[in-house]
Amino acid sequence: MTTIEIEPEPAAAAAIFGDRIDVARRFTEALGQHGEERGLIGPLEPPRLWSRHILNSAVIAPLFSGRVGDVGSGAGLPGLVLAIARPDVEWVLIEPMERRVAWLSEQVESLGLDNVEVLRARAEDWKRGPALDAVTARAVSALRTLVPITAPLVRDGGELILLKGTSATNEIEAAEKQLRKFKVTNARVEIVGEGLLPEPSRVIRATVR
Repeated sequence: MTTIEIEPEPAAAAAIFGDRIDVARRFTEALGQHGEERGLIGPLEPPRLWSRHILNSAVIAPLFSGRVGDVGSGAGLPGLVLAIARPDVEWVLIEPMERRVAWLSEQVESLGLDNVEVLRARAEDWKRGPALDAVTARAVSALRTLVPITAPLVRDGGELILLKGTSATNEIEAAEKQLRKFKVTNARVEIVGEGLLPEPSRVIRATVR
């Protein structure tokens, strides 16, 4: 079996994960070695796995509390990474694709994460009502598409905390109609991880009323 070259662990990883760093290393190694063959990440990702994916997700962990949903969890970015970084928060990983659900369930078990529920479903098929304190997502779709499928999952006063790229501000403008319709207020872009990461993370944060 070919060993895949994974990006060396950046110095910031230990600072971001603290005493959870060993669990984060195990997950990163598993994703780097098996992610491409299982259709979770592309062939170019292992050499930049820590900086582009793991730390980009983990650095937003302090923003969460309570019970949080990750819509379209995929390889576990950001949901599994956040569950590793924040064992005090309950995470529901919402993913429709069977092979990804299998991967997420295997990782939850092998990493001993008792704060994670893996739910095979589309966010649109959520049956539990506005039960979550927050919902997150990463690289799923534009904000105008995300708002109608994420806001209904969040309790009154809860938050959307969505990882986004450089076009985040434009996405807020383009989603104005959906934000109004689903009573999502105070949408703004926040930069997280400045001084820790060469490329800090961007999130769109908003309150659901």
